[in-house]
Amino acid sequence: MPSGPRPTLTGGQGTPPRPRAGVISGYVFRVIREQMGHTQDAVAEQLRVSADTIAGWESGRRSLTAVPVGQMLIHRHRLMQMGTAPALLQALERAMEADVLLAAALDEDAPVEESPLGAWVMQRDLVEVLAWPLNGVPPEPVRTLPQPPRPRRGPVPAAPELSDTDRRTFFTQMRRTAEQARGEGHFLLRRQALYLSGYDDRTDAPQWLAHQQATEGRPTDWLQGWLGARSVAAVAARQGDRERMGHFIDTALGDDAGEAANLNYWAYWVGEIGHLELSDDFIATSTPRPWSGDKLLAHLAQGLAPHHGYVDLNIHSLWALLAIRPNLLRSGAAERALRDRMPVMLDSRELSARGRRELENIRYAIRLAEA
Repeated sequence: MPSGPRPTLTGGQGTPPRPRAGVISGYVFRVIREQMGHTQDAVAEQLRVSADTIAGWESGRRSLTAVPVGQMLIHRHRLMQMGTAPALLQALERAMEADVLLAAALDEDAPVEESPLGAWVMQRDLVEVLAWPLNGVPPEPVRTLPQPPRPRRGPVPAAPELSDTDRRTFFTQMRRTAEQARGEGHFLLRRQALYLSGYDDRTDAPQWLAHQQATEGRPTDWLQGWLGARSVAAVAARQGDRERMGHFIDTALGDDAGEAANLNYWAYWVGEIGHLELSDDFIATSTPRPWSGDKLLAHLAQGLAPHHGYVDLNIHSLWALLAIRPNLLRSGAAERALRDRMPVMLDSRELSARGRRELENIRYAIRLAEA
């Protein structure tokens, strides 16, 4: 048997495929091109790159994150001039950021404590894009788009696609991160790794998550305990267990501190709070910060669906929001947002007793404001 170093495989049968570094941003770029009704050749001419470069971006073979910042800004400006919707350009930016996070998560040699997942508190516009190849649910800017004006040629994937190998690696890395990110200074990293682990559809995922929750240990402060309880309820709700969410509402939102933390969390999540937070500490402020509530109202109203796992939390949060932002009632914003959803919800047999009571209170408050 010959000795010495084994040759490095670079391709061929049996070689694991290399992760595509720009899978999410490339897919969003293709959505942008299709919404404008342009061919790859036409966009290549406008951006002054080759058609092969456009094809490489869209397939993920070439990563948009590798484009120098200055050049990417020039491309962005030209896409604006070509008529790209601002919401899609923002989605492209978030997709590039998500690709960086995804690449970091797939790096099995990177130390857990250096994971960028613990650098700042993530918001919905980024998490939705990052979760897109995991759950197949498009982020809002893409979800609301009309069909592209030009017919597509051949089969087209409905979402950015990860290989089975990359998908397994991602969730294995999330578990490794959550398990190792215990102790002082790593709570945010562990919490966000557990959140992303909740998208894992492997059969042992619920048992693993339950074990992590059972071995969480005693929280070091009120906020850590509150966020831990919310994370447990959120993951359970995503997997169809509403009882834990009901328990969270009853126990963790039963006082002024819990209600304020809940609304601060939601407001940051949907972008009412414009700047990024580097830790969860802002959630524990005694009163909600001065944000308008319009984005949060729209988000919570969209979540009013009988089969939505978060429906009880959405109803309660909506009730609490209108209590501290009565201007949303007086301006008619609440009535417009809830006009079509309220009757459907109140007719549902799946609505909990608490949810029904709070929805009735909301309907009564809207009627008083209109009187």
